[in-house]
Amino acid sequence: MEYTLNSCQELVDNWIQSVGVRYFSELTNTAILMEEVGEIARIMARQYGDQSFKASEEDINLAEEMADVLFVLICLANQTGVNLEDAFRKTIEKKTERDGNRHKNNPKL
Repeated sequence: MEYTLNSCQELVDNWIQSVGVRYFSELTNTAILMEEVGEIARIMARQYGDQSFKASEEDINLAEEMADVLFVLICLANQTGVNLEDAFRKTIEKKTERDGNRHKNNPKL
């Protein structure tokens, strides 16, 4: 099955209603989102940065942590009435218009 952002939002909402009982509050989900992003930062610092993994961190999976971030972000979108597919499309259009030549002309890149 191919997932779109719209279908992911629907899937998460159905999961919350059937398994999760109800959404956590928006504030709680924001805190959870920050925790999940922190887990990605920890992996990145150890895998690509100068820190080393602790013995207890051997089973950490970057893809799973990214999916956790996406899940909580989708929860927040559902709770606040944001259509992520529309928002993402607008962001791509904005970045394309704003940065169309900016990166091509950046000697650092």
